[in-house]
Amino acid sequence: MATFEITGASAADMGLIRSWAEEEGWNPGDSDRFAFVVADPEGFLVGRRDGEPVTCVSAVRYGAGFGFIGFYIARPDVRGQGYGIQLWRAAMERLDGRLVGLDGVVAQQDNYRKSGFLPAWNNIRYEGAPQGEDDGGAEIVDAACLPFGVLAAYDRRFFPEPRDAFLSAWTGLPGRTALAAVRDGRIEGLGVVRPSSGAHRIGPLYAASPQVAAALLRRLAQHAPGGLVALDAPDANPRATALCEGLGLVPTFETARMYTGPAPRIALPELFGVTSLELG
Repeated sequence: MATFEITGASAADMGLIRSWAEEEGWNPGDSDRFAFVVADPEGFLVGRRDGEPVTCVSAVRYGAGFGFIGFYIARPDVRGQGYGIQLWRAAMERLDGRLVGLDGVVAQQDNYRKSGFLPAWNNIRYEGAPQGEDDGGAEIVDAACLPFGVLAAYDRRFFPEPRDAFLSAWTGLPGRTALAAVRDGRIEGLGVVRPSSGAHRIGPLYAASPQVAAALLRRLAQHAPGGLVALDAPDANPRATALCEGLGLVPTFETARMYTGPAPRIALPELFGVTSLELG
C-alpha cells in the first residue's frame, strides 16, 4: 500500500512546482519562486507518495490575519485518488483563523464554495503589445530610485497586510523591471514586468488613473521581447478591463478571486493588474 506524507517544499521542489504550473498553462514568471519563498518560507507544501512528489499547494501567511492559497496542483496521473484533498486540508489548517484568499480557475468555483470561499471578482488575463502613445502626465522613473518605505506604503493600499520582504524581492530580482509614476513628488503608480516562458508578465499595475496605467504599461512593455505582455486585470475595476481592450490587448485566461469572508478593503479603482495569481 502506498504511503502519503506532506512536507515543506525544498528548493528543488520549488522548481518542480513552477514546472507543474507551467504545464497547467499558468505562465508563471521565471524567477517568481525566489520572491515567493521570501514571503513565507514554510508556506509551500508538497504531498509525496512513496517519497515522490505528486501534489503541491501554497498556503502563505501574511501578517496576523490574512493568508493566500495558490499552486494547488495534483499530478494528472494521481488525480481522483484523494491526495489533493489531503493536501488542501493541510493548507487550510495552516491558515486557520485567518481571512483566506485565492485565485482559482472559474470552473472550480463550486468546489471552492464548498470550502467556504465566496467570489469577489474575476481576473481576466489580457495579452498583446499595447498600442498608442504615452499620455499619463506623470514622470516614469525606476522604482529602485524611490525610498523603499514609499513603495511599501503604496503597496499597502492594495493588499490587506504588509508584505515588505516579498515586495523587495519582487521588485528587485534580476531580469525584471519595476517602474513608478511620480507627480509633484507623490507616487501615482507602480508596475513590474518579469520574464516568463510566454508573454512577459506584468503585475502589479497600480495607477491613480487609466492614463497613468497606460503610460506605465506601455513603458513596461518596452522591456519585453516584441512588446508582448500579459496582465491579469480585475473585472471589479471596469477601468482596468476597458484600458486593456483600448490598448489592443486580448483576453486569454480567467480566474476567480475568492475569499473566505468579506473581501478586504483595498483601492480597487486604482488596481489595474494584480501582483500574482499564486500569492495575491
